[in-house]
Amino acid sequence: MSAYPTSLLSSVPAVRTLAPKRLGWFVAVAAVVVSLVSANPVQAQGSKIGFVNTEKILRDSAPAKAAQSKIEAEFKKRDDELQRLGNNLRTAAQKFEKDAPVLSESDRNKRQRELANMDGDLQRKRREFQEDFNRRRNEEFASIVEKANAAIKRIAETEAYDVIIQDAVTVNPRVDITDKVIQALGK
Repeated sequence: MSAYPTSLLSSVPAVRTLAPKRLGWFVAVAAVVVSLVSANPVQAQGSKIGFVNTEKILRDSAPAKAAQSKIEAEFKKRDDELQRLGNNLRTAAQKFEKDAPVLSESDRNKRQRELANMDGDLQRKRREFQEDFNRRRNEEFASIVEKANAAIKRIAETEAYDVIIQDAVTVNPRVDITDKVIQALGK
């Protein structure tokens, strides 16, 4: 039984004609989709498709390795300082644990605050270091991505690729041109 009285449905002409019109529209759209889908494989057979793995380029290319070494050298001093601060905190915490039973309540509270301050300072410096490192790495790698994109465009033009896809979920190795791009970046 309908949620609406039959007399209401039959009295509104738009409701009576809506279902057949929608059905006809859906049939027409379905026919167009079927014809396009059946035509695509014929067109796709003549297309030349390539794939590029950006992660591999940013890991294995000569410019990426050089940039990574440059960044590590740039941040080595700060990293060593963080290691030193971490060791100092660990040593101070061990000393506190050893001395805690013989310390007065006020000395114990004072040393706990000092340790908490040292830990907070270390955590803040680590966050700042990581943010600066990531920002610097992104800057360096952005220029590598630009160069890689230019190399991809050159390869696409010289080898007549119709489409080059970056970072797909799954790819047949025969369309992977990542190594060509890495070689082009090494020149």
